[in-house]
Order: sequence, then C-alpha cells, then structure tokens
Amino acid sequence: MLSRLTRPQAVAVCALPVVALLATAAFAPLPFSVAQPGSTANVIGENRGTPVITVSGAPTRKTSGQLRMTTIVATGPDARIHLGDLIDNWFRADRAVMPRDAVYPTGNNVKEIEKHNMDQMRQSQGAATEAALKYLDLSADKVKVRLKLADVGGPSAGLLFTLGIIDKLDGDGSGGDLTGGRTIAGTGTIDADGKVGAVGGVALKTQAARRDGATVFLVPKDECADAKAELPKGLRLVPVTTLKGAVDSLVAMERGKGSVPSC
Repeated sequence: MLSRLTRPQAVAVCALPVVALLATAAFAPLPFSVAQPGSTANVIGENRGTPVITVSGAPTRKTSGQLRMTTIVATGPDARIHLGDLIDNWFRADRAVMPRDAVYPTGNNVKEIEKHNMDQMRQSQGAATEAALKYLDLSADKVKVRLKLADVGGPSAGLLFTLGIIDKLDGDGSGGDLTGGRTIAGTGTIDADGKVGAVGGVALKTQAARRDGATVFLVPKDECADAKAELPKGLRLVPVTTLKGAVDSLVAMERGKGSVPSC
C-alpha cells in the first residue's frame, strides 16, 4: 500500500536531487581557467641577463625608455577548477574566468600545449623580424636578428618585438627614440606585412603594464572595449591596426605634434 506524502515531505523529497546536483557542482572540476596579470619584459633591454634583441650585420643604437611586452598567467590545463574557485574570482578586477578551450585551444596534455605555444612564439619572432626589416627597407640576407625571451610562449609579443627591432636599428628615424624616454607597453600579433592582430586578455595585460611602470599601452583596435573595461589610472590606450600606425603614434607622442588615436 502506498501512503500519501504530506506537502513538507514532498518538498523535502523533491529538494534532494537539487541538493545533490548543487553538491556535485561544488566539488566537480569545471572546464574553466582562471587568469591574472603576468610578467612583462622590456624587449629593448635584457631579460635574465641576456639581451632580448641582438642584431648583426647593421649598426645599432643606444636606446632609452622601455618597450614592455605583457603576459597573463592562467591556471594550467590540468588544474582542477571548482565552482567555489569561479565564485571567488568572478568579481575580481585582477582575475578573469575563461573557458579552458579559449586559453588552451590545442593539445591534449601540458607538453603538447607548451610545444604549440613555443612554436607560435618562434613564428611570431620570425614575422616580427620580417616586418621590421621590410619597414626599414633592409635586407634579411645582410641583417640578422636574434630574439630571446625565456619562459614566454604564444604570438602576442609580435608587435612589441617588431617595434623593439626598429628602435634598435633606426629609432624614430631622425635620431630619437621611439619611446621618447617613456615606458611603453602593449600587445598584439604581427604578420610579415605589418598587420596587427588581436590576442585576448588585454584587460589583465593593462594591469600588468601599469604595475611595471607603463604610461602608454598599445592595443589592437578591435580590443579597445576590453582594454577599457578595467583600465588602470594613469595608463593611456593607443589603438593600432598596423605597424606603421603604431610607429606613427609613438613618433607623434615623442615629438609632441601630430594626432594620436585613442580608444
């Protein structure tokens, strides 16, 4: 014989699956990563005692100021992220909760992902060298550029590498520095023709840049809105779409004349 449940008993019985589901969600690993501002490096200086940019086959110039590439740091691809971690970090300005596939779009394990990121870095360095030499009308057969930056992967330093090579070889084209003595930071991919591409994580990178003394941040134009979302006080955003546009903006700031775009 079946007995009829009272209303409180029925509610309690129905609530059991919901409670079980919430408990499972709280402790089960979720397909997300948590990112935060990472390190920055001055590409026209040294990193761990070694020059980031070394040029042979052409005279180089002494530079002032800094051109800092920026990074983010994310939880590893095999990290176990739970609901509590997401709740703790969701509303923090210095954290970003991102789908794991957006941070690690390829590879099945840590070694595969590291190899992919280093391959992207090497390709980015090659494109940066080609873009810089093409911009300066120099022959790659005569001028050799070596780029070395430890423990950084991916293509997002391409723009800053390119600007660093140009500053080392030619500065602003008339004896001055591209930086104008400032600490300039930024991010963006580069191709051999000087086109700048989006990278992601710019809101965190602006925080890393300001933390390390930058007052100007070069950002791919398509990511202006993201960069403005958590923009630190005292950091000026300069949108770029091409290498020429980036150089022109820096020269205009350095000389104090000419228009400089803003987000």
